[in-house]
Amino acid sequence: MLTVLEGVVMELQDCALPLLKEIVATDKEEVAFKDLDAAILVGSMPRKEGMERKDLLKANVAIFKSQGLALEKYAKKTVKVLVVGNPANTNCLIASESAPSIPKENFSCLTRLDHNRARSQVAMRCGVPASNVRNVIIWGNHSSTQYPDVHHCLVNMSGSELACFEAVKDDTWLKGEFITTVQQRGAAVIKARKLSSAMSAAKAICDHMRDIWSGTSQDDFISMGVYSTGNPYGIPPNLIYSFPVQIKDKSWKFVDGLAINSFSRAKMDATAAELVEERDTALAFLKKD
Repeated sequence: MLTVLEGVVMELQDCALPLLKEIVATDKEEVAFKDLDAAILVGSMPRKEGMERKDLLKANVAIFKSQGLALEKYAKKTVKVLVVGNPANTNCLIASESAPSIPKENFSCLTRLDHNRARSQVAMRCGVPASNVRNVIIWGNHSSTQYPDVHHCLVNMSGSELACFEAVKDDTWLKGEFITTVQQRGAAVIKARKLSSAMSAAKAICDHMRDIWSGTSQDDFISMGVYSTGNPYGIPPNLIYSFPVQIKDKSWKFVDGLAINSFSRAKMDATAAELVEERDTALAFLKKD
């Protein structure tokens, strides 16, 4: 794969990026992970036809245990780790478990793509730019059980901010088709282009990492898969679960005090249950290793 990697290097060079000074292409962990400030873990074992989820988890436990150990051994203890490779939430947990001296809050997984998808769907429905939609929430797993929540979302319509339900004026769509569209968007992209999301995923990674470094505005919150212990919403501890967060000085905090109705609670608990099952299966494989 080093030859393939050289092609990636050429593309990066050809972008003429203003902040890019040097590229190191390597297959050696001691080189790749040395003194990292940020790690974006993209590679994982994709699910193949006929593969059961437990087989997928077993393969990825080996990958993310290895990467976690490399982070532990070579990276800075202040490193910010973003896991993109799926199943991202549980892979992130395994990497964190394998790097015990790096703070748990330094690990996150990508649900910003789902967050961006939700904003875009609302924006298209309302006939406004996506920048006019803020404070959507992705709860839970980066899977088809995730819950895109717009009960706290605001939409700028002709200079006035309206609650999402008031702006869209279609509760049936918001509680039905909207949710399934966001949940299944990745599969829809694969069906259409025969490849998984690429440009939109890269944009979401950039959004996620930029917000870690630059922070979020005081009134806005974004979605990140983060460590669930101590969360204010009754989600089981020791999961990587997507929550609404705000970021300042490279540290995130939960957005607290949001009212959760019974509709949202059921969906938040359902995706948590899937993550608990994934976690327990993955940790069993980790202990066997």
